[in-house]
Amino acid sequence: MANGSRQAAWEFFGAELKRWREEAGLTQVQLGDRVFVSGGHIGQFEQTIRKPQLDVAQRIDEVLQTAGFFERLWRKLIKEQPYTEYFAHAVELERLATEILQFAPTVVPGLLQTPQYARAVFLASNPLATDEYIEELVRGRIYRARILKDATRPVYWAVLHETALRIPVGDAGVMTRQLDHIAALMRERKVLVQVLPFAAGAHPEMGKMMMLMKFEDAPPTVYTEGMRSGSLLDEPTVVRRIQESYDLIRAAALSPEASLALLESAAEDYRRCASTT
Repeated sequence: MANGSRQAAWEFFGAELKRWREEAGLTQVQLGDRVFVSGGHIGQFEQTIRKPQLDVAQRIDEVLQTAGFFERLWRKLIKEQPYTEYFAHAVELERLATEILQFAPTVVPGLLQTPQYARAVFLASNPLATDEYIEELVRGRIYRARILKDATRPVYWAVLHETALRIPVGDAGVMTRQLDHIAALMRERKVLVQVLPFAAGAHPEMGKMMMLMKFEDAPPTVYTEGMRSGSLLDEPTVVRRIQESYDLIRAAALSPEASLALLESAAEDYRRCASTT
């Protein structure tokens, strides 16, 4: 489904939600209270600013007695978008975030990846996939990164463990271009990147990827990812603890200037390796 038709389908979802809510005689706040989200979230669902998660769509069906209509429509729309179901909501929130804070323990984050690096990552996970399938995944990943080029881009602050710089994803040429790309974004002041060096030793949330997203008119949300699964966390106590862990990781990381120097040094190492092969 093309982006335009998918957006139109979500607008239909929002319009139907508003129609059913008003027929039930409920305000946005009243419906939000019954499905355990804020009234502001209901308004954002109706205006297609934000997409609900599956459990919210299911609770809307229960409250409005719509016999599973919103769940079925949600499943159809999610199935026809280019991201896995568990990640689709995180992608939607990325577009709305005013600030994105990310920790990447082993792999360069998707928003910073080059097409060549992304292709190598996807091929490692899908060794028998067709070229067409791999290229579709790569296009989806690179499309996401457009938010870093927008005039209204969010503040993006990433901490990469040195492991992500040293694991050769693809060949030396791929890694050279990847690290050059991150360095260029840093020099253009489009992103803030720090490197957590091996020398830092133990650190909070070891081995766990996290992405903390903050918004203008909604509480912060954390996305974490595991084996073929992902979770969005917005319980205030949990988010606060994760923010504390992220702050400790940032404090242990190299300064942005020292991080840039390490990135460029690693890129030169790969460049020399590529020139000898």
